[in-house]
Amino acid sequence: MPNLRALAIATGLALTSATAQAAPEPCPNGGTVRFGVEPFEAAARMTPIFNKIGEALSQKLGCKVQVLITSSYTAEIEAMRAGKLEFGEFGPFSYVLAHQVADAQAVAAYAGLDGKPETYTAGIFTWKGSGITSLKDVSGKTFAFSDPASTSGHLFPAYGLAKAGIDPDKGIHAYYTGSHTASFEALRNHKVQAGELNSTQITSATMTGEYNPVDFVALWRSQPIPDDPIAVRGDLPSALKARLTNAARSLDFSKLLTPDEMKSIAASGGRTVPQDDAAFDVIRNVVTFMHIDLAKMNQ
Repeated sequence: MPNLRALAIATGLALTSATAQAAPEPCPNGGTVRFGVEPFEAAARMTPIFNKIGEALSQKLGCKVQVLITSSYTAEIEAMRAGKLEFGEFGPFSYVLAHQVADAQAVAAYAGLDGKPETYTAGIFTWKGSGITSLKDVSGKTFAFSDPASTSGHLFPAYGLAKAGIDPDKGIHAYYTGSHTASFEALRNHKVQAGELNSTQITSATMTGEYNPVDFVALWRSQPIPDDPIAVRGDLPSALKARLTNAARSLDFSKLLTPDEMKSIAASGGRTVPQDDAAFDVIRNVVTFMHIDLAKMNQ
């Protein structure tokens, strides 16, 4: 597993910003709140979306909000651990790691149409005509994961393979593509025989006309996974932490984002709702089953 600090230095952070009017209360860092966002493959499309969310946060806080879209999951974790973020949006598995090594504390999540935190599913797919008809057939085949610190791009597909009696480290020929989009493209172009494909990527690829369900075979799908939490850094002064928490839990960006933009970030309800750390025990249960030592992931 890559060293988080070294990877963060190597990959760096991509910066965008959203501004607000002068704050009636003191703001940190000379007037700026730093909001980290996990990496997204479609950066050109996602950056404007998160700038709009940054604007909504700015209005709530009365502070300038600097949106930092990180170049890897581990870079975002290390940035919070180094005190370079006040809060951030993490993938579920990277949040569990960030909670342990960077004192990230989940406070909010995007809402679905039912007003509850959104969920999604991980999946293992193959392409029509590959000759693979069941999950057990994946044994010995080429397989596309995305990122080692990804929930649906590695942790849950590895769990699905393990439950089927396939060692995810030795029982397949694994490739780490670096992104969900790259994993999907590897499947779509038959570069691998099977791979991870989550419901969010399917939605995105369907919107762009690149996913046709008749071309793919679903071999396994996970139980619902809580979607990306927004977390505050635990060592912040209590008053600032409460202020960030209240703002993160009550965002309404339904008039700022289009319906397609909201689908892109799994926020069909157009707002945020409270979320807490206990929601991610489902991730911890899979970590325990897979005998993953989170402490060693930071070495």
